[in-house]
Amino acid sequence: MFIGAQVSLYPMVSDFVRVILSGLKGIDPYRDQLRIETDDVSTLMVGAPEPLFGAIRDLFAEAARDPAHVAMHVTFSRGCPGEPDDPNCRCDVLATAQDTPLAQRQQQAAEAVRAAPVLGVEIDVQFSLYVMGQDRHMDEIYGCIEFLKDSGTFLKSKNFCTRLHGDAGAVFETVRQAFLRFGPAQGHVTIDLTASANSPTAR
Repeated sequence: MFIGAQVSLYPMVSDFVRVILSGLKGIDPYRDQLRIETDDVSTLMVGAPEPLFGAIRDLFAEAARDPAHVAMHVTFSRGCPGEPDDPNCRCDVLATAQDTPLAQRQQQAAEAVRAAPVLGVEIDVQFSLYVMGQDRHMDEIYGCIEFLKDSGTFLKSKNFCTRLHGDAGAVFETVRQAFLRFGPAQGHVTIDLTASANSPTAR
């Protein structure tokens, strides 16, 4: 399977390079486990979900420790039929998810969020889950929404997306669980995500 993300980080401050470089320190522990390609628009990260989400979470958390408003846009994808299989993308959760009932997957996802590390950085996220090429895709999406409402990070529903709020550890674990536990294990699933921290605008 191919699992990856296109990531763009946007510090809202004139010396944005400083904030980006401080955020990049968060990726360092995961570099050996990911394929990383950067151009002038975004950075592609390919690998298993644990280092992938860990790197993106820590990139944003480190950048958000700066008082400046910082935002990030990420497109996650797994199982894209147009991409070759990558041995670095092995995922034990997906290997067993196909035969797991929806209610059990919701419970497992909630337990994972409760066990997430506390990073001490408060963030906001809005994201949309897209389950591709499945006749009963809305069953999976509604199941995911039920999990989100019980996750402890749910803020509100919006048109076309869901808002989350809380510590970066719990918020990104919520998104990771949505990505892994809902939708066919071998199917194409994507998430479109925007994260924000230190915004001067009220929620």
